[in-house]
Amino acid sequence: MRNSDPRVPGFLGRALSFEMSAVQQYLTHARLADNWGMDRASSQFRQEAQEEMGHVDRLVARMLSLGVAPNASFLRPVVTGQDLQEVLRANWQLESEIVSLYEQAFHFCARSGDSNGQAFFGELLREEQEHARELERWLTQLTEPGPVAGARS
Repeated sequence: MRNSDPRVPGFLGRALSFEMSAVQQYLTHARLADNWGMDRASSQFRQEAQEEMGHVDRLVARMLSLGVAPNASFLRPVVTGQDLQEVLRANWQLESEIVSLYEQAFHFCARSGDSNGQAFFGELLREEQEHARELERWLTQLTEPGPVAGARS
C-alpha cells in the first residue's frame, strides 16, 4: 500500500460495497417502477444507478492507485416496497448510510493528514449528500398536492 494509512483501504472497501449495493437497489427499483407504469421514475432510478457506477469506477481506480485489490465484500440486500414512496424511503436510507461513511472517511483523512484521501472522500460526500437531498425533494413532491411525481408521461 502506497503512502496511506492502513485504515483507508477499509473505508474504500466499505464504500465499494455500499456503492455496488446502491447500483443493485436502483436497478431493482427501476424495474419495479416499470411494473407500476412509472416511466419517469424508472428512468430516474436508472440514471441514479449510472451515477453510482461512476462512484464504483472511481473507488476501484483509487484502490488500485493505493495498491489495493478492489473487493466489495458485502452487498446489502435490496429493499423493495409496495409503492414509490416506500422505495424512495429505502433509497434515502441507503444514501444516508453512504453519506455517514463518507463523512467518517473524510474526517479520518483530515485528522491523519491525508489530503488526497480527504479530497477524494469529500467529493464523493458532496455528491451523495446531493443524492439524498434529491430523494428528499422527490418524497416531498409525492406528499404535496398536484401531479403525481414519477407517473407515466
